[in-house]
Amino acid sequence: MDRRNEEFPCERTVPNPPPLPTNLYESRFISPMRRRRHCSIFSATKNTWDCLFDEGYRADLSINTDNGGIIYAHATILGMSSPVFRSMLNSKQSRGHRRSISIRGVPPESVQVFIRFLYSSSYEEDKMQEHALNLLMLSHAYVVPHLKRECERQLLERGLITTDNVVDIFQLALLCDAPRLSLFCHRFMLKHFKAISSSQGWEAMKKSHPVLEKQIFKSVTDEDIRKKERMRKINERKVYMQLYEAMEALVHICKDGCRTIGPCDKVLKKDQTPCKYSACKGLELLIRHFAGCKMRVYGGCKNCQNYPTDRPLPP
Repeated sequence: MDRRNEEFPCERTVPNPPPLPTNLYESRFISPMRRRRHCSIFSATKNTWDCLFDEGYRADLSINTDNGGIIYAHATILGMSSPVFRSMLNSKQSRGHRRSISIRGVPPESVQVFIRFLYSSSYEEDKMQEHALNLLMLSHAYVVPHLKRECERQLLERGLITTDNVVDIFQLALLCDAPRLSLFCHRFMLKHFKAISSSQGWEAMKKSHPVLEKQIFKSVTDEDIRKKERMRKINERKVYMQLYEAMEALVHICKDGCRTIGPCDKVLKKDQTPCKYSACKGLELLIRHFAGCKMRVYGGCKNCQNYPTDRPLPP
């Protein structure tokens, strides 16, 4: 008998695992749960809410807009979507007649897109791009944060910010507490300041918000200083790297000898590889230039400007 079985006799009596659930159990309990979990009803629900708004079925609220426009809606949906609407509707007691509120200062089409979004959280792409700024104002005024985020995304990702409207969008972003949008507009203005400073939006901002104009001017000045400082550090690093390579080349010439420029009294190794230092080739070309240059007047030759004119020419 196997010694392993003698030491562990319980392994031969391990019971079989229990059977899997029967089809009856799956059909009664598991399958309906899976169907509910994976069922996609978003499109049908969205269409239902859109139809409810479009048809105004049992609407109990009328929204007055500019130019005499009226939009019919449901007070319960608006109150659940916006705390501002909820406060407004709670202050208007319903006594058997339809309540009424007003949304002024924006086009009626923007108000309609805004109210539709409160129903189904959906929109048409062209309508959103056309009314993005107005929807940003409405979403901030009526505290609809997910619409505000969508407006910011549209403005940033759809290329709707240009040199003509960036000043207006920047001021609107500050008023509507949209930091991501305001930061993008601020950087955009610093990058295209010359073109933006001659736009109509900039002239209007100078009259209405002179303090903001001074702040932007200060940002432009600071950005120029930072850019010059970065360029100075980059140039210093380039000079440092050139000096480092030149010193490495000199050590290479004096210690190992260079097949390109010598020294002549140095016995070079037979298996020595060709010189890999670019500075050696540059020194060779410079020495050859000194030997044959006939314009050794200060300012006459760019390569000989720092070479003393009273010294004899190299042989």
